[in-house]
Amino acid sequence: MEIKGKVHEVGATQQVSETFKKRDLIIEYAENPTYPEYIRFEALQDKTALLDTFKAGDEVEVFFNLRGRPWTDKTGKTSYFNSLVIWRINAVAAGAAPAAPAYAAPVDVSNAPGEDDDLPF
Repeated sequence: MEIKGKVHEVGATQQVSETFKKRDLIIEYAENPTYPEYIRFEALQDKTALLDTFKAGDEVEVFFNLRGRPWTDKTGKTSYFNSLVIWRINAVAAGAAPAAPAYAAPVDVSNAPGEDDDLPF
């Protein structure tokens, strides 16, 4: 999945355990500029370094996986949690239009004037 937006906040790297670290990224997503959404993403392990070059205000495109998991408390009640886990992030030039895909030039497959079609159908 992917989303484009503006960096609102880049969190510090958190060393959760000896072998696990994570870092939060908050993106301002303004599909409707009157009511922007603030979406939290997580970068895990070696992906935390991806956020080193970004700061608040940068326009970015974030590629992420949606993960979900259940958690059952002591009383037996189950809750569900979602995570948006970053696997790539790119800077987007402000005001830049999306690049048009490159296509090969069309090939003329029609017969040249005066040529007969030798196909039997």
